[in-house]
Amino acid sequence: MTDSADYIVVGAGSAGAVVAARLSENPAVRVTLIEAGRRERHPLLAMPIAFPMVMADKRFNWSYEGEPEPFANDRRLRQPRGKGLGGSSLINGMLYARGHPRDYDEWRQLGLEGWDWDSVLPFFKKSENHWGPADRYHARGGPLTVTKHIPDDRLFPRFIEAVTKLGYKTQQDHHGSDQEGWGSPDISIHGGRRGSTSARFLYPAMKRPNLTVITKAHATRIEVQNGRATALHYRKDGQEHRLVAEHEIVLSGGAYNTPQLLLLSGIGPADELRKLGIDVVHDLPGVGRNLQDHPSVALVWPADRSVTLTDELRFDRLALSVLQWALTGKGRIANMPVTANGFIKTRAELERPDAQCLFQPTSILARPWFPGIKAPQADVIAMACVLLRPEGRGWVKLASADPAAKPRILSNVLSTENDRPPHRSPRWSRARRSPGPRSAPPPRSTPGCASSSAPRCIRWEAARWEPARKRCAMRGCGSAGSTGCGLPTPRSCRVSSAAIPMPRRS
Repeated sequence: MTDSADYIVVGAGSAGAVVAARLSENPAVRVTLIEAGRRERHPLLAMPIAFPMVMADKRFNWSYEGEPEPFANDRRLRQPRGKGLGGSSLINGMLYARGHPRDYDEWRQLGLEGWDWDSVLPFFKKSENHWGPADRYHARGGPLTVTKHIPDDRLFPRFIEAVTKLGYKTQQDHHGSDQEGWGSPDISIHGGRRGSTSARFLYPAMKRPNLTVITKAHATRIEVQNGRATALHYRKDGQEHRLVAEHEIVLSGGAYNTPQLLLLSGIGPADELRKLGIDVVHDLPGVGRNLQDHPSVALVWPADRSVTLTDELRFDRLALSVLQWALTGKGRIANMPVTANGFIKTRAELERPDAQCLFQPTSILARPWFPGIKAPQADVIAMACVLLRPEGRGWVKLASADPAAKPRILSNVLSTENDRPPHRSPRWSRARRSPGPRSAPPPRSTPGCASSSAPRCIRWEAARWEPARKRCAMRGCGSAGSTGCGLPTPRSCRVSSAAIPMPRRS
């Protein structure tokens, strides 16, 4: 079967759903969006508190697994990818984070014209419906609702008091004039329900007659004629289809599936393609290289049950919370299981925060329970510590020439010396206020910082932290960089606009 569209968008995830919605605002163009997953309607996907459950559910997650990590005890790290319209915004933690203005200015210095902070800020403002008043940094009325997490009155005040005593700043708005500090996080929740890109951008746009959305369609290759991408081949219901692009093809499969599709199409390192029996269309060694992700370490610490979510997760109480949420969009179900968010500096001399820490009143393993039927998880508080700008670089490669095979992924976490010291520095240790690594022995002071004064909080000794780091290091689920953005140099590290033309912004 052969059909055509002006614009073909491949992948209806966090980016593709937005791109398709935006392009289809012009009624004069025909847009076709291709997605390997389907439209999901399961109620758990709409419940903010349920994100650990949906992320672990293979119905909604492609559940990729990485290659053995050489600097993390050869462990294979999980690589979650959302399955369905909305992509990973269906299963992620809904935390809203723009990045630091200097990040964008550095991109511009590297040659990405139009990506400096002053140029991208208007687009952030255009997309958001912010919880605060409209000002220089924020706007209201956009499709993406950004709400303020409602902190609890038990753990949050104690935690903020502790970090304040340690000399850390507190912050009301991490996306205003200053990012640094601890406070309540911004989250993408609308009316008490997950604000995925499909819910906030794509579903309203699907009412337009010029937007076609094809689900359960697996892209197999891009057809290139005379140096230009002209058509997309995809498989649906066991049948092969060909979709012609009259203007442009936009690849929005993310850091794993976009390079995978390019490689399947013969665009990438020639020697690797030939070994898999793939005809080389364009020798582009940088495809799949330069993969970047945030090293993350999860720390868990025993705590008093009174400051954890354990009681609220008891099945009978949880059922009442679900009823409240269904009727009003409010209550525990409508909120994230997060207490505080901090953008911090691991060294005082840094110009901007280099770590993000998320303090939580439970662990990601917590599940509903009921006496005599299922025991609760241990009463804990937890923290995820994430390095924001890692130097380590990984790769994405093909496992075979079969489009249905999962890609090979190596994150290379902790592969550089500069990616390791922040986990050992004094300020980093002080930032990890309440928990310790899962591999840690029981704390010397119980029941933990949740019920202790700030000076009694236990620090994690560097000697014990070093081996635990390799056993506990994960990735922060923010992969990027495996397909260049069009930098002038080096040529081997970008996708040529002649091969895969990019849409213009307006």
